[in-house]
Amino acid sequence: MTDPHRLVDELVTELADWLPSQRWFAGKDRPISAVRPLGLTVLLDGDPLLLHVIVEVEQGDRTEPYQLLIGRRSHPPDVAASVWIGSDNCYEASNDADLTAVLLDRLVSGEGVGTLRFEREPDAELTGDLRARPITSEQSNTSLVYGSQYILKLFRKLSPGANKDLLLHRALQGAGCEHIARTLGSITGELAGEPTTIAMMQQFLPDAVDGWAMATTSVRDLMADPELRPEDLGGDFAGEADRLGQAVASVHGDLARALGTEPVDEHELERTVKAMVERLDTVAAQVPELAEHVPALRAVFEKIRDTASANPISMQYVHGDLHLGQVLRTVNGWLLLDFEGEPAVPVEERHALRSPLRDVAGMLRSFDYAAQQLLVGQAADPLLTERAMEWADRNRVAFCEGYAKASGIGDPRDHPELLRAFELDKAVYEVAYEHANRPDWLTVPLSSIARITHGGE
Repeated sequence: MTDPHRLVDELVTELADWLPSQRWFAGKDRPISAVRPLGLTVLLDGDPLLLHVIVEVEQGDRTEPYQLLIGRRSHPPDVAASVWIGSDNCYEASNDADLTAVLLDRLVSGEGVGTLRFEREPDAELTGDLRARPITSEQSNTSLVYGSQYILKLFRKLSPGANKDLLLHRALQGAGCEHIARTLGSITGELAGEPTTIAMMQQFLPDAVDGWAMATTSVRDLMADPELRPEDLGGDFAGEADRLGQAVASVHGDLARALGTEPVDEHELERTVKAMVERLDTVAAQVPELAEHVPALRAVFEKIRDTASANPISMQYVHGDLHLGQVLRTVNGWLLLDFEGEPAVPVEERHALRSPLRDVAGMLRSFDYAAQQLLVGQAADPLLTERAMEWADRNRVAFCEGYAKASGIGDPRDHPELLRAFELDKAVYEVAYEHANRPDWLTVPLSSIARITHGGE
C-alpha cells in the first residue's frame, strides 16, 4: 500500500515546475525557490487515493501556503494534461468528479477527518451523492458545482483564521441581505496551529448570468454596428448598471448595519496615502511603461489628505475586489460574489475597514475593461475607440446614479477627489497584474490612467 507521506515528499519536488501552470497560482511573476509540505490529510485511502495537502511555496522573500487535492488511481481518469503531477499516476483531483464527491458527502454527514472539519450552516439541508464539475473561468480559487444545487469554493492560497468571504456572507445572511447567494457550509483545516477556512459551500444558481458576460455582449453589439450610439442599442446595459449600483449600495448598507462603521481619522488618511504611494513606487519599479505617469498619480494620492478630511466617509467592511466578474444577474436581481478581497493583498489588509468608495471605484474600472476588451491587440480605430469610451461613460454614470438611490452616503461623485484616487490606485494594481499575467492588456489600465490624470472621468 502507498505511504501517503512518502508520496507527498516525492511530489513536492515536482511542484516548482507544475504550480506556475495553474491558473489559480498567484506567484507567476517570480521563480519558485522551494516547496515544502505543511499538512496532509487522507480523505480516501487505497485505490483510488485522495489526499488533502497544504504546501508552503517559497519565492525569494515571499512564502505562501497553498492547498491541493491530490488523486492517484491505478486506472487514471480522463483529465487534462495540465493537472498531472510527476509520473506516478498522481494528479490534482479537482477535475475528478468521483473523488470530489467525497467533499460533499462529508459536508452532508458532518463527519470530520484528521484536522479537517466539515460543517453545515444552521438550518442548511444538503443532499449527497452528486458529482462535481469545476468552473473553468479564470479565477484565483477553484469552484466545484455539484449537480445544479451547490457550489463549493476551494480557497487555494490560504491564510490562518476564518476567511473574509465566509465571515461577510454569514453577516449579510444574518442581516437578511437579498443580494448574495445563501451560504450552506464550510470546511475548516489547520494552518500555523489556527483553525483556517479552506472551502465554503453556497447555493448554486444555474440560470444566473455573469455580469462580465452581459456587459461585454453589450459592447460586442456596439462594435458590430459602431454607427449607433450606446443608448440606441437593443442591448443597452445602462439599465442594468443602474440596478447593479443599487444592489452594491444595498450590500454596503447591510454590511454597515451588521458589522458597524468607524469614522475616518487623520491616521487612517495617512495610512491610505502611504499605501497608495508605496504600491505606485513598487509597480513603477517593475513596469517601465508606468514611469511617465508617476508624478501625476502621486499628486492625486497626496491630495486626498485634505479633500477626504473635509468631506469624510465612514469606514466599514466592503467587498474589496468588486468588478463585473464578481456579480451575477438572476431573475430576482443582482447578486455579489467572492468577498475575499484582492488576492494579492495581505490578509490583514483585506480584513481592515475601508471606504465603500473603493468598491465603487473597482466597478468603474470594470466598465472601462468591458468597453476596451475587444480593442486589445487590434489596430487603432478612432470610431471604435470613441464608441467604447461612450459605452463606459454611460454605464459608469448609470451605476453611480443607481448607487445614489440606495446609498447612505449619497452619490459617489460627490466625493470626486477620493473616488478618483481609489480608481487610479486600482488601475495601478491592474498594471501590476497585467504585467505579470497578460502583457497585451497593459494598454487598458495605462490608457485609463492617462485619461483620468489629464482631467477625464
